[in-house]
Formats: sequence, C-alpha cells, structure tokens
Amino acid sequence: MKLVEEIRPGANRYINGQGAVDDLDRVMADYQQAIVVTGEKSYAAFQQNYHGEVTCPVFRYDGSASDEDGHAIAKQAPAQTDVVIGIGGGRVLDTAKVTAETLQADLISVPTLASNCAPFTPVGAIYHPVGHTFKYVEYFKKAPTVTIVDYNIMLTTPHDFFVAGIGDTLAKWYEMEGITRGRINDLPVFTRLSYQTAKVIKNTLVDSAQTALADLEEGRVSPAFTDVVDCIIGIASEVGGFGVSDGRMAGAHAVHNGLSYIEETHEILHGSKVAYGILVQLAQTDDQAEIETLLPFYRGIGLPTNLAELHITTDVATKSQQVAQWAARADETFNLIKSDVVAADVLADMQKVEDISVGNKQQ
Repeated sequence: MKLVEEIRPGANRYINGQGAVDDLDRVMADYQQAIVVTGEKSYAAFQQNYHGEVTCPVFRYDGSASDEDGHAIAKQAPAQTDVVIGIGGGRVLDTAKVTAETLQADLISVPTLASNCAPFTPVGAIYHPVGHTFKYVEYFKKAPTVTIVDYNIMLTTPHDFFVAGIGDTLAKWYEMEGITRGRINDLPVFTRLSYQTAKVIKNTLVDSAQTALADLEEGRVSPAFTDVVDCIIGIASEVGGFGVSDGRMAGAHAVHNGLSYIEETHEILHGSKVAYGILVQLAQTDDQAEIETLLPFYRGIGLPTNLAELHITTDVATKSQQVAQWAARADETFNLIKSDVVAADVLADMQKVEDISVGNKQQ
C-alpha cells in the first residue's frame, strides 16, 4: 500500500486555548536541539504572545513553500536537530514539513493564521521556487507531533486570510460529497466517519462563519470563533485523513490549481480560489440550487463568486480556457467528479457560474 492510500489522522497532540503557545516550553523539554522555521510577520505575531525565550536557531523561509527552500534550511541546521518548530501560515508550515522530513526530525507546528489545515495534516502543497506557482501535493511520512493553536494569536489573523480559511475548509464537504455521490451506502466505516466529519464542518461554517468574523474584528474569543478556527485547522484535516482519496481534493482544488497560473489571481488567497472552484464543481454536477444557496453566504463573508472578483477582467476567454485546460488534466482531480472530463466541460461550468452569479446579483 502506498503512503497516499493509508488512513492518516493528523497531529499526535492538539493543544488549543488562550495562551496555549506558552505550552511550547513544556513540549520542548522532550528534545535536544530545535530550530525554528518562520516568516517575518509570523514570528512577530508569535513573539507578541509567547512569554518564553527562543534560544535555538531561527530560519526565515523565502515565501515559496518549495522543496528547494526546505532543503536549504535543513542544510543549515545543527547536526543534532531533532525537532523543527514551524511558526506561521500554511506556506511556512509546509516548508517546515520539508525541513523536518529531510532531517528526520519531529515537527511542532504553531500556526499564526487560521487559514488552512496545514498545521495539523501530514500533507503539504509544494510550489515552484520561482513564481510560486503550484507544483504538486506532498504526502509526508510523519504528521506534526504537536500542533499548538493559541486563540489569542488566531485573533491576529487578517480578515482576508480568515475568509480564505473558511472557503478552503468549506470545500471539504463539497469535494467529498461530489466524489462519493451515488455510493455513500457502500463506503467503508472510516470513510463514513470522514463523510460525517465533512458535514459537521459545513454546518458549523454556514452557521457560525459570519459571527466568527465579527468576533475576529472585535478581538473576541467566542464559541463561534473557536469552533471555526478548530474546523479550519484541525477537523478539516481529518476528512482526508480518514477518507483518504475519497476525502481529499476534487474539482474545486483542480480549478484553484489552474487559477494559480493566471497572474491576476496571484494576490487572491488559496482558499478564496478554492471557494470559487466549489461553484464550478457544483455547476458540473448540475447543482444550481446549491450554487444559489451559497452565493449569499459567499457575498456575506467576502468569497469570490465570479471571475471578475478573482481580478480576471481582461482577455477572459483565453484565461478561462487556460484554467479549464489545467483543471481537466489527467493528473488533476476534477476527474474524480467526472471521470472523462475535458477542458470544454470545465469551461462550460465556469460560464454557468458566471451566468448564475450575475443573475443572482441582479435579483
């Protein structure tokens, strides 16, 4: 059995709460030599909340989440390094995973953003070092040993990143439901657990996302806020962990990957592009009513509903074709929704979303 086919729950330990980052000293007592992998803004957010002292080497990632950067940091680490502390957002933490795997060290992840499940999962999105376009998904041998989620740090998440985290996490339900549609009663028990987990995530986000965003703006740690944070960082990872290929990426992420090659979208965050991809996937499965249900939710929290909101406003036909061609590739994941998908299918789905989005907005 390949690693990608194994049932892979997330982090060994999940420490969450206000002030949780101060548990780092207790966790670190188990190790001989640590290094930190972080970014400038990430480390500043960490230092504002951590009351201990970092005495180990601190390395700044180059912004790419590339194999090359992760390996370069590993080469600079002390020979006895047995733990890597990743402090930051998704790209920082995926870089730290590369470094930890290279060193055969444990990983402690300390997220400074609630924007994806990178702090918890043994999976990473790897990008090219130049241009920072998507390269491939890596399945690491080890999950993070400890994930420390400090809700006080989570309150420093920029609004747009939190919204993107909601979008990325919402895809857990729609992609899994699309992959397993028509065979839900035949799924093995672990996959059924994954399916129900994805449903809990979707219901939690739809019910609590707007309240959580208001609490973020007010600097308030509330049940709605912590529920959404834990869905984004922790629970989302368990969908793919227990569901394996049935609970991982499908049409929405394939569309995201195609969008990552369109320059205008480079400033659009990962989860926001994935959220648009959900709409395209739903168009493929003829779920117009569900699209129309989601559009007010998207607009209420600021997720994109059409290409213009992804900053694609010129040469739209050519760029749409580029996205569709990528999403329909044989080595992409849209074919988990339609096995014989071709670019023309995805292009038609994108146009359907444009038509529904514009029509819905005018109502």
